[in-house]
Amino acid sequence: MLWLCNSNGFIACCQSFFKPALFALLFAFIAGCSDVEQAPVLNEGIIYCSEGAPNAFNPQLVTSGTTIDATSRQLYNRLLDFNAQNYDKVPSLAKSWHVTKDGRYITFYLRHDVSFHQTEYFTPTRTLNADDVIFSFNRILDVNNPFYKSAKGQFPFFQSIDFDALVDTIERIDDYTIRFHLNYPQSSFLANLAAPFSVILSKEYADYLVANQLPLTRLDSMPIGTGPFKFKSYQVGSLIRYARHENYWRKNVQIKQLLFNISPRNTGRLTKLFTHECDVISYPIALQEIRSRTDLELEQVTSFNVAYMAFNTQKPPFDNPVVRRAIAHAINKQAIISAVYFDQADIADSLLPKASWAYDSTINGIEYSVSKAKRLLRDAGLENGFQIDLWAMPVQRAYNPNALKMAKLIQADLAQIGVTVNIVRYEWSTFLKKLARGEHQSVLIGWLADHPDPDNFFSPLLSCAAVETGSNRAQWCNRKFDRLLKKSLLTNDLSERQALYTQAQQMLIQEIPLLPIAHAKRSQARLSHINGNILTAIGGISFEDVHKQVEKQ
Repeated sequence: MLWLCNSNGFIACCQSFFKPALFALLFAFIAGCSDVEQAPVLNEGIIYCSEGAPNAFNPQLVTSGTTIDATSRQLYNRLLDFNAQNYDKVPSLAKSWHVTKDGRYITFYLRHDVSFHQTEYFTPTRTLNADDVIFSFNRILDVNNPFYKSAKGQFPFFQSIDFDALVDTIERIDDYTIRFHLNYPQSSFLANLAAPFSVILSKEYADYLVANQLPLTRLDSMPIGTGPFKFKSYQVGSLIRYARHENYWRKNVQIKQLLFNISPRNTGRLTKLFTHECDVISYPIALQEIRSRTDLELEQVTSFNVAYMAFNTQKPPFDNPVVRRAIAHAINKQAIISAVYFDQADIADSLLPKASWAYDSTINGIEYSVSKAKRLLRDAGLENGFQIDLWAMPVQRAYNPNALKMAKLIQADLAQIGVTVNIVRYEWSTFLKKLARGEHQSVLIGWLADHPDPDNFFSPLLSCAAVETGSNRAQWCNRKFDRLLKKSLLTNDLSERQALYTQAQQMLIQEIPLLPIAHAKRSQARLSHINGNILTAIGGISFEDVHKQVEKQ
């Protein structure tokens, strides 16, 4: 094993892990490599070591959890938020709202004196008003809007929920009142407006870009929002620098600077935590070692998430549901829970986690049975075996801490039924682009819910509209399934909705466009003198409430 100090004080490790007995000696040595005490940002701010780089600085454009973590609750606000304890919808930029009895007209009453970010590249002359809210959603709805075109019309979350079919118009009542006119009622509409994608942008900034003939893509790459932090700079694939929003409407933000240190290697992040080069790290390994140290704290939340294997139903042999079922029977989920999650997850027998009110415990998942898998392959005429490509994510996510390890376990499982698995890996941004284009044959991916409504697990992942946006990784469009989803959104009767979602879950068990594998806990580690809530069960992370005590020497 070799440990090296480089000019940045970071540690490079040429072995993926090390024996616990060597911790004390190794980290006593590598602590001397670090110059972090001389870095002013450690006294005035927070360094968060993240697992990957964002794909954009506007979450309207993507569904990547890495992007959501880096942007949504740091740079922006939404009309509504969720209560962290009971997930009720609570006011944010809208101080209140009113829904008509027929559910088709929703009026929002905006806060006054909400300031936008002042940066080196833009100085606002007014506070938030109705024009900003209308602009933020009309750029998604209006194909002739220049900012629709600058994003190439790609708004995957909104397109997966048929937002343009739902919203007829957005009416400006006055400077601080707007009204959504819906073509039909939708029970998840308010929840979708509280989701991390529904951020409010500055129309004045957009107008400034147009007037000065600047690239319109700057709206999404050099962001202006109302959130607790404002954008300073981005070293691509390396470092994001944010600064405190001095005029933040909700509270005085305690930390002056927030740095996202992009550290894809899990051992690298762990090392930086142990040497105090990072204040907080995402997706830690060596959980027991972290728990044993007095200078560190381990946090975990039970997230609304699911890890799954998606079969591209547009490509053989996965265009045959019998083959999909055979593969599903051959995968040992319990072994995956033990080896990949270290038992910090539940076996998934449905897309919905057990905490969801629509989860139906009477529905049996796909049992592990090699004999059934072999029999089904004989029925499909594939008893002599075949090869498949299985794409594995190159980054850790809350729902899957190690996709490569999971892929290798599945590779061994499927070898027992004569199926050869070729594991395919790409750099994260390339992986996502190719995945959205449907180039994969099968993939290990997952979903971290944006809000607690069950529709958030179904429409973005499996609706026909989601095929067009690329977020339906199974490329599966079933009109009967779509009708169930749409019917469930037309009523607020929970018992009726639950019955419809039960039918949807039964259909997925029959068709198996994807195989749910695990519902994981999300973990995060921090230095013990970093205080405040960062992790949430839904909707990404937030540093808004975080503060830093002076570290004891």
